[in-house]
Order: sequence, then structure tokens, then C-alpha cells
Amino acid sequence: MRGLGKSFLFLADNSSSTPTWAIVLIVVFAVLIVAGAVLGYFFGYFRLKNKFEKEYGELKTLQDRMVAEATAEGKKIKKEALLEAKEQELKARNEFEKETKEKRAELSKLEQRLNQREDTLGKKEDSLSKREDNLNKKNESVEAQRRDLAAKEAKVKETQEILSHQHELMLEEIEKVSKLTQEEARKLLTEEILDETRRDVAVQVRNIEQQAKDDAEAEAKKIIALAIQRCAGDQASEMTVSVIPIPSDDMKARIIGREGRNIRAIENATGVELIVDDTPEVVVASGFDPVRREIARLSLEKLISDGRIHPARIEETVEKVKKELDVEIKQAGENAMFEVGIYGIHPELIKLLGRLKYRTSYGQNVYKHSIEVAKLAGLMAQELGVDVNLAKRAGLLHDIGKAIDFEHEGTHVQLGADVARKYRENKFVVNAIASHHGDEEPLTIEAELVAAADSISGGRPGARRDTGANYVTRLEKLESIAMEFAGVERSYAIQAGREVRVIVKPEVIDDAQALFLAKDIAKKIESELEYPGQIKVNVIREARVVEIAK
Repeated sequence: MRGLGKSFLFLADNSSSTPTWAIVLIVVFAVLIVAGAVLGYFFGYFRLKNKFEKEYGELKTLQDRMVAEATAEGKKIKKEALLEAKEQELKARNEFEKETKEKRAELSKLEQRLNQREDTLGKKEDSLSKREDNLNKKNESVEAQRRDLAAKEAKVKETQEILSHQHELMLEEIEKVSKLTQEEARKLLTEEILDETRRDVAVQVRNIEQQAKDDAEAEAKKIIALAIQRCAGDQASEMTVSVIPIPSDDMKARIIGREGRNIRAIENATGVELIVDDTPEVVVASGFDPVRREIARLSLEKLISDGRIHPARIEETVEKVKKELDVEIKQAGENAMFEVGIYGIHPELIKLLGRLKYRTSYGQNVYKHSIEVAKLAGLMAQELGVDVNLAKRAGLLHDIGKAIDFEHEGTHVQLGADVARKYRENKFVVNAIASHHGDEEPLTIEAELVAAADSISGGRPGARRDTGANYVTRLEKLESIAMEFAGVERSYAIQAGREVRVIVKPEVIDDAQALFLAKDIAKKIESELEYPGQIKVNVIREARVVEIAK
């Protein structure tokens, strides 16, 4: 176009010299060029338009497809979100139902406890009403006795006046007949009256004591029988050895190992002695520490079932068993605490309590014995209206010293009191532990109840067993204690040492002295002899006169 413009300018400048046909030709050529340019423009425009529309259609199609895919993806995400929300809702609902069930269970337990407390309070109310009735009856009886005493005092005054008058007449008569002075007669009469009074006092004391013993014994039997009836526990007898069964005698050689290395490794790791003898299909673990003996038993059972017995495996198994047993010991202590119904015991005392599960005393399991003593003491405390929780706590911990008596010097009573004092137990609990065998004086009724419950649990038939040598020694000591008193002729221990019969010389011991002799023998037995249960002292005074008719 720029060249065409230049041509027109050239023609305009040189129009006089240029022919007409050339000008027309140039004009036509210029028109053609312009028309071509216009046609080219429109052709390019429509081509570009078609191309644009085609690309626009493709882009529209792509856009629709992407929108469709995005819609489908959105629906899918929405569906997954709905599913996840439903899962979360279901999970939350399950958790809510679970928590609701747990809360319902807790509420049910609380309701049961409340019902039990209501029953207990009802029983206590009935008991209190009965006691109130008994007290009213006793008050009425006391008032009647008071009136009788007043009447008797009046009669006694009259009698004293009569006796005084008779006494004066008697003195005058005695002076006349015996030719004794009044002082001598008074002295003689005073001695006779004192002798008679002493006999009367002894008889009265014996009658009063017998009546008190009968009443107290009946009431005590009632309380103890009720406590034993409500608390019945099984007893397990164990010894200081544990017997481990093995599948065959060939296993003994594997337990011993080459040159005894396996058995030495077991003994060094557990601290007990393994006895492998000719007894078929058993191995015996011997030791005074019951926990170590239990570790040895469990470790050997695991090794036998596993089959791999060598020093490295032995050490690994023993360590694993120790950890498992520590957990079981703690759980056993907590179970005992929950079973008795007391809380707030120091964790170390709970562990020591759990160790009692593997401790025995005269064949009686100390763990079960402690639980039984706690229950018995609590039941008797409830009947007497004293502190039930204190009695249960002291009863559960009364033999806690037996968990460490093979590790430290001293009696289990001293060790138990020391460890309870160390972990800040109540002073009354410490006193109950220290006094349940009479080493100290009990400060509370609960301490007396713990001692009584300990005697009941250990003294009932089948609870404990004793060796023959100790049994014979105790009987001989019992008879020798009775023979140490003046006037005793013979003594016999009968009923397995639960009664001693003392035969006295009738010319030396009278009826009044026999009463005091029985008391003295009983006190000496309590102070010098250790025995389960109680011992009855039976003093027999008998005079026989024999004559033969010929």
C-alpha cells in the first residue's frame, strides 16, 4: 500500500508525460490491490473467526467437562464427608452409650451400696431399739434391786442392833465361862469372824464371777458366732517348699545342664535351692522366702513349657517373671483392701500386704488369714457399736510384719508395728498391731477385737497345724507351770492342750484358796506360754475317806 501511494504521487507529479492507458491500468491495478486487500482482510477475519469459534467450542466443551468432573468430584467429596460425619456420629453415639452404661453401672453400684447401708442402718436401729428395751428392763430391775437393797439395809440395821446386843451378852457370858478378859475374847471372836467372813467373801466372789462369766460368755459367744457365721473363709496349707511337676524324667538332665550350669544359673537368679532327686517327674524348690520360691516355680514352669533352657534364657525368664509377680503382688494387696472395704493405705504397705499371699504360718495362708481377721473384727465392732473402719484396718495389717520377718531381725509384731509407724499409720492401728499377741497393752476396744479375731481365725479346727515336737513341748510346759504352785499334787494337760486339770491337796488348799489358785495359774500361763485359742484351768479339790467293813 505504501508503494501504491508512492506510485500515485509519482503519477500526479508526472501526469503530463504519462499515457492515459497507463494511468487507467495503474488505477485498475490499485483498485484490484485494494479489493484484494479488503477480500484478504475479510477472508482472514472469517477464518480467524471460525478458528476462534472452534477453539471456543473446544474450550466450552472442556469447561463443561471440567464442571461435570468438578460436580462429580464435589458430590463424591460430599458423600465421603457425609459418610465420615455419620461414622463420627455413630462413634460419638457408641461412646455416649458406653459412658451412659458405665454411669448406669456406677449408679447401680452406688444404689446397691446405699441399699446395703440402709439395711445396715436398719439393723443398727433394730439393735439399738433392742438395747434400749434391754436397758429399760435393766433399769427397772436395778430399781427393784435398789428397793430390795433398801429393805435389806433396814433389816441389816435391825440385825446389827440385835447382834450388837447379843454380842455384849456373849462377851459377858464368855468372860464368866472362859474366865477371859474382854480384850482376849474380842480378839478370839474377831479371828473367828474374819475366817467366816473370808469364806463368805470367797463364796460371794466366786458366785459373782461365775455369774459374770456366764453372762459375758453367752454374749461373747453370740457375737463371735454371728461374726463367724457371716465370715467363712477357706484355708490353704502350704510349706516352705514348692513342688514343680515336669513332663518326664529326661527333663531333669536339661534342668541341670552341662556340668550343672543351668541349675546354678536358676539358683543364682532366684535365690532358692533346687532339689533334683529320684522322685519321679517332680523338681522341688526350697527356700524360706516365699516370693523367691514363687519366682523360681513360675520361671521353671515357663522354661519347661518353652523347652529352651540355657543361662541367658534363664536370666531373661526370671526377670520377666519378677516384673509380672510385682504386678500381681500389688494387685493382690489392692484386692484385699477392696474386699475388706478400706481405703487410703500407703502403696508400700499395699505391696507388703500382697506379699502375704505367698506367706504361710503353721500351714495357714497369712493373706487369707489377714482378710478373715479384718472381717471378723469389723463384724464384732459393728455388733458392739465401735469404730468398724479402725477394726478392719488394724485387722488387715496386724500380721504385716510377716512379709519381712525373714529379711530383718525381730518378731513379726515388732516389725509390723515399726513398718506401720514408718508409713504414718494411725497410732491406734500401730497399737493394735503391737498388742495382738500381748506384747503391749491395748489402748482401744478395737485392739482387743483384733486380738480376739486373730485367735478365732487361727484357733478354729483345721486352720493351722503344729509340729509334734512343739505340741509335746507345749503340753509339758503347761503341766510344769501348774506344778510350780504350792498345794498342787498332780496336773494333767488334756484335750490337745486346751485344758489343764490341777488336782490339789485338800488338807492344804480349801475351797476359797482353790478359786485364787485357778486365777494365779491362768495368769502365769498367759504370761509364759504361747498357744492358739484359749486354755481352761480346772482346779479339782477332793477329799476321800475310805474304810473297810470286815
